[in-house]
Amino acid sequence: MTPVVRNRLIALGALLVAGAGLAFVAFGNIGENLVYYWSPAEMLSQGEKAYGPTIRLGGVVKPGTIQWNAEHTNLTFQVSSDHTPQSVAVTVRSTEVPPQMFREGIGVVVEGTFDKSQVFSSNRLMVNHSNEYRAPKPGEQPREWKESVDSSATASTRPQ
Repeated sequence: MTPVVRNRLIALGALLVAGAGLAFVAFGNIGENLVYYWSPAEMLSQGEKAYGPTIRLGGVVKPGTIQWNAEHTNLTFQVSSDHTPQSVAVTVRSTEVPPQMFREGIGVVVEGTFDKSQVFSSNRLMVNHSNEYRAPKPGEQPREWKESVDSSATASTRPQ
């Protein structure tokens, strides 16, 4: 076998292996490993399709809905599509300790599953926060600085 024929056979074999790998990815069960990212309104509009698969639910923590039981590490709250009182909301239950920045009105992304009882069971809770840092002004007390940062963060997470 000449070197030219051998190189062509190697190239053909490599193309066949690459084609088989591409076909497996394209037509295999990769759809079962997808994680959907939905707002509460989008998730509820999916109906039966929303029950069961892993979902990332993104929205805002609805004010007045946080219930935290530190003794049993149970957290229940509602995620709404936006800051308006009439927006669609979904009840979320989590058994993990919430991040320090977790509070009412902050943007969150929770990952978990939605069930027929209309409760979203979360196994991962992430907060959206501003990436802006403002150093305290000269003579400003730490409490005043924290309040100004909190108020600017809340204002920046509200839709315009």
